Amino acid sequence: MQQKIAIIGSGISGLAAAAYAAKAGHDVHVFEKNSTPGGRARQFTTDNGYTFDMGPSWYWMPDIINDFFVDFGYSATDFYKLVPLDPQFDMVFADGHLAVPRDYKALRNLFEETEVGAGARLDAFMKAARYKYEVGMRQFVHKPCHSWWEFVSPKIAASAFRLDLLTDFRSYVKKYFRHPRLVALMEFPVIFLGASPQRIPALYSLMNYGGYGLGTWYPMGGFYELVKAMYAIAEAQGVQFYFDQPVEQINAAGGKVRSLRIKGQERRFDAVIASSDYHHTETLLEPSFRNYGQRYWESRTFAPSSLIYYLGFRERIPGLQHHTLFFEHDLDIHIDDIYHRKQWPRKPLFYACCPSKTDPGVAPPGHENLFLLMPLANGLQDDAAVRAHYFEQMIRRIEQTSGATGLVDLIDYKRSYCVRDFVQDYNAFRGNAYGLANTLSQTAVLKPSIRNKQLDNLFYTGQLTVPGPGVPPSLISGKIVANELNHLTNTNV
Repeated sequence: MQQKIAIIGSGISGLAAAAYAAKAGHDVHVFEKNSTPGGRARQFTTDNGYTFDMGPSWYWMPDIINDFFVDFGYSATDFYKLVPLDPQFDMVFADGHLAVPRDYKALRNLFEETEVGAGARLDAFMKAARYKYEVGMRQFVHKPCHSWWEFVSPKIAASAFRLDLLTDFRSYVKKYFRHPRLVALMEFPVIFLGASPQRIPALYSLMNYGGYGLGTWYPMGGFYELVKAMYAIAEAQGVQFYFDQPVEQINAAGGKVRSLRIKGQERRFDAVIASSDYHHTETLLEPSFRNYGQRYWESRTFAPSSLIYYLGFRERIPGLQHHTLFFEHDLDIHIDDIYHRKQWPRKPLFYACCPSKTDPGVAPPGHENLFLLMPLANGLQDDAAVRAHYFEQMIRRIEQTSGATGLVDLIDYKRSYCVRDFVQDYNAFRGNAYGLANTLSQTAVLKPSIRNKQLDNLFYTGQLTVPGPGVPPSLISGKIVANELNHLTNTNV
């Protein structure tokens, strides 16, 4: 039975939910507070010819992303060109650097050259990681997580030991590798999950396979090409989009959402899917209808916020790869500042993305496009002075690594983005950039519910609920919640 559905927000999960719900025959309307779709994956262009992706820049797990397109009769490459990166990325240490090759044999040789015997141990690590990827990404993450009983099946039960659910990621990595560079390389992917390696289950070695095994890619034109493709598919299904239309209130009665207030007008719907920030969404409800109170959110472990710089340079910068990780300092010191001291980092690590190395179209001819990202604690007070302080540190370290000099004088575009911007643009709780951390105590059923417990036609999707943060999980989250909606409407027929 066709239902009139409202979706709040047009980030990755909202676009996915909209497309799947419309494909099932529903009349779908998406309301977005910003002027373009994409949420944290938005893009902007400058008057002097630069194109900047605002958020995601690592195109990992291409098979999971492609699954979305297959569900609508397409392939991702029907919409954009995917280029494999080689090297996949570069890691800069205090005493040198490590370039990660695309070819597995070359990667294995790199491990063996760095630590005797590490090549064979990499084989064993990646074999186990591939198994976890196939079980985790094909079975675990597609569960709506209403109950632990969803995970009771012969195959999952048989897999439990091999999935290393109760081992922490750091201990797991150190069973295989001892050299600090190799440990850092294998721990790096879980930074996307928003917690220290000691608090992430070893199950997430699946990230190593999803990255190093399946390769690091780049969609020509920028990551926003994925958003544009999803938007086109949703429109083709009949989805209607409304931009600069923030939802002001969710009105409910009789155990159901009845309408949304948007710019002072009431609009009635049969069901609502919120892909907006979960905490913010619940503030649009009367307190008695909320799943979780303020104390709950304050007690959660959130993934970090970020200080981001979008930079344009009048000349090319030598010595940088498309992706470069600056790990000259101790990861644990930076993590301690994020999660325990909750202060601006003393010895920060950061990431540089230079897409113009691969895609000349994102910068004027002969110019360079550079995106800098430094993870930091949520809720920090940020101002121009503190942003500038860390900007100077990052530029100085890029100069030391690349051999370039006078980079500041070559800048012809500069924009910063930090905690208060995440709050303003995305209503992000305490300015978080990536949602909830995937710690063991915040996994699966222990994440915020995708369904409202008082209102049976209100659903939640995105990085604060199952399956978690990241682009592929957000795609899956949208599909999960659309299936839940369809189940509800079919049950009520």
